[in-house]
Amino acid sequence: MKSRKHKVTIYNPREGIYMVKSSIRVSVTGNNVYILRLNNKSCSCGKWQTYTLPCSHVLAVCRENGSRTDTYVPEIISRQTYRRTYQANFHPVLSRTFGGMFILI
Repeated sequence: MKSRKHKVTIYNPREGIYMVKSSIRVSVTGNNVYILRLNNKSCSCGKWQTYTLPCSHVLAVCRENGSRTDTYVPEIISRQTYRRTYQANFHPVLSRTFGGMFILI
């Protein structure tokens, strides 16, 4: 929702550099300018580098240029990786300890 209110200006499309201006909020915050470098996966807000997930500025640029947001999500936390991790069958290991009861170890 937040990204929909950002204004995107292209600095250098070949290098993937954009300027994103945040909207003015009711509390008079906002109206900040961020420099986004898609090719380097960095934003001057610092959130993309810190959390490795695209910030709202990346989402605004993706909306503007029609690119897919999932391209900028790390492979380790992608939907495909999650599905591959849990597609195998898991079988519990049983033990006869603790008074003859079966427990998982």
